[in-house]
Amino acid sequence: MTLLQLLLLAVIQGVTEFLPISSSGHLILVPYLTGWQDQGLMVDVAVHVGSLAAILAYFFRDAVALGRGGLSVVGIGEARQQRRWFLLILAGTVPAGLVGLAFKAFDVPALFRSSDLVAGTLIFYGILLFLADRFGAQTRRYEEITLKDALIVGCAQALALVPGTSRSGVTMTAARFLGFSRPEAARFSFLLGIPAIAGAGLLVGLDLAEAPAALQRDAIIAGLLTFIAALGAMAFLMRWLQRASMTIFVVYRIALGLGLLIFF
Repeated sequence: MTLLQLLLLAVIQGVTEFLPISSSGHLILVPYLTGWQDQGLMVDVAVHVGSLAAILAYFFRDAVALGRGGLSVVGIGEARQQRRWFLLILAGTVPAGLVGLAFKAFDVPALFRSSDLVAGTLIFYGILLFLADRFGAQTRRYEEITLKDALIVGCAQALALVPGTSRSGVTMTAARFLGFSRPEAARFSFLLGIPAIAGAGLLVGLDLAEAPAALQRDAIIAGLLTFIAALGAMAFLMRWLQRASMTIFVVYRIALGLGLLIFF
């Protein structure tokens, strides 16, 4: 792949991973819109890992708290509250982890690389996002999450394995329905994404270790470029949600979905 291709993929992933408009859906559309060869799942996951690094950088304190909680689980330290958060985030990761392993075992993701599917999920989950954002409460904070919240949002995260759904979008939708404010729903969504994205990166990373040197190079470059773009997109979204709704993202999703159905 050329540097231009890698740069475009990185910018698309970095921007769309944290905006509720589906990064995987946009990545699948790149070959349709440019005529380039499909970049494949390995590069897709590599840019997701770049996004993961951006989460860890932006939410550094929360990530450290989760790390302390994880150490506390195995008997290192006495971080009781952090341990609770760690276990809840871990519980919320289980649904997507189980579905992801099943998909990989049966090579299901290869069946999802379709513009029609992306169009349908963009529109459907865009409407759900609007309803959740319009009628959701503005009161609850991330620190108030319960096991029920973690499992519900975790099940929503599993739906995002279908391209066009948007991991951040569907988890923020679920969190908004549960009464979390916009910024706190985004925070919940991003922190829940840490183990999910890390798990996907680990699974594909094992395959990448045996891949040709050129593919390894492309994946590493794309991941590094994505980190930069993702950090900027995350900072923008968190500021945006402090003062505005998600309607602009809903409009974009529906317009893009209709455009795909018309032109493809």
